[in-house]
Amino acid sequence: MNDQNELIEQKSWWKRNWKWVVPTGGCLTLVILFIAFIGTIIFGATKVMSGSEPYQDSVAKAQKNEQVIELLGEPIETVGIMQGSINFSNSDGDADIRIPIKGPNGTGTIYVVGEKRNDVWTYREQEVRIDQNNEVIDLLNEGLDNLEEDDY
Repeated sequence: MNDQNELIEQKSWWKRNWKWVVPTGGCLTLVILFIAFIGTIIFGATKVMSGSEPYQDSVAKAQKNEQVIELLGEPIETVGIMQGSINFSNSDGDADIRIPIKGPNGTGTIYVVGEKRNDVWTYREQEVRIDQNNEVIDLLNEGLDNLEEDDY
């Protein structure tokens, strides 16, 4: 009769499952930390690049350009992730970036190529390409289009 009244003691959940929880939880934790680390690096790099003078100057020119406003509408905003590179070394540097933009009527990309010497940026290329019709709008010579021949 004693045999029937005995309770069978079961192992706790942890004792039954630790063999798969530890490796799975450990690996999952490492994957999550790795993704967070990569995300932080990308966010930081994007923040640095979007705060740069070539980025700020080019976006401001695109937002004020009459042709860009006519084709994309207002407001013109940056979207997505900027591509390219910006390098700084003391008072010198160079930039080769592509900035995706959009407006209510369409999308486009700002292309910027320039170099910085003695803290002054000089752009070789600063233009907007409209995605819908592949039209290219030069932001460098925007004021020259409106000049009369006598103004040269």
